[in-house]
Amino acid sequence: MKFSDVILAMASLLLISWSLYPVLAIASVPLNSNTASDVLSYIICILVGALIVGYVLAPKIHEESKVKAIGSVAVLSAFVMMAFLMVWYASPQGNRWFMDGLNSTFNRTTWTDYDLTVYSALLETMDTVIALVLSFMGLYVGSMLRKPSAKTKE
Repeated sequence: MKFSDVILAMASLLLISWSLYPVLAIASVPLNSNTASDVLSYIICILVGALIVGYVLAPKIHEESKVKAIGSVAVLSAFVMMAFLMVWYASPQGNRWFMDGLNSTFNRTTWTDYDLTVYSALLETMDTVIALVLSFMGLYVGSMLRKPSAKTKE
């Protein structure tokens, strides 16, 4: 895969995932509490987005080493997701969402600002790792669903 193909796959993966997330977040609110529905929506939207991109770009993925091509797309999309999460947690809306989730989950009377910083870094790291693993799995499975044609093998 050329670098332009990797950028296209990463952009498609993030665009599909981010467009699915609000729909899934609204649909899954009656199922669980608010935090659990956010996590469930996050997991499903990344996995479905990666499956779609892996299926559509399977001929490009099958041109060379499958693991190398999928790994480069997954790492780049996880890096962009990490940058997005850093901006989200620093924004006023994201900070309010983060603090509301903390207040409803933990008794924070003894927490310091350092504890909040470490917890937000841990949360961002876990979100990035989840995005990396799920996008790799989804891209791999999506590319396996579509077999390469005889013309691409030659």
